[in-house]
Amino acid sequence: MAAKTPAPKQLLVTRLFEVGQDREVPIPGFFIIASRRKIRSVTEFSDEEAAEFMGILRKVRAGMLEVLGIKDVYLFQNEDTAWNFHLWIFPRLKWMERFGRKIESVRPIIDYAKREMARDEVMREIDEYVQKMKTYMEDYR
Repeated sequence: MAAKTPAPKQLLVTRLFEVGQDREVPIPGFFIIASRRKIRSVTEFSDEEAAEFMGILRKVRAGMLEVLGIKDVYLFQNEDTAWNFHLWIFPRLKWMERFGRKIESVRPIIDYAKREMARDEVMREIDEYVQKMKTYMEDYR
């Protein structure tokens, strides 16, 4: 049974950033760190934002490894987007191996996930991952 596209699943919200599970691509552990301020680039970060961003990134990535067992990720940030600054933390999961391990593999993986993984059991796994990460992130700060 196909599941509806879920609402954003937030792991953490601070005064400066939000961290959540990507809501359009049903891949468990695909997290996004987004600025709450309307900026496009890390060059626009204040010193406070730069420090907090790095702390959040380190904590999320550590949780992905320690709690979710995700050994490898790809990090993406593009400045030519209509959205505010955001960084994708894209997990490399075992099922993705058939698509290859180069940057060119990401689009086919995303397309596959949108087409084939919008199922209730995947959405439950996403919810489990988010809950585990929320618990892990509770002591952030």
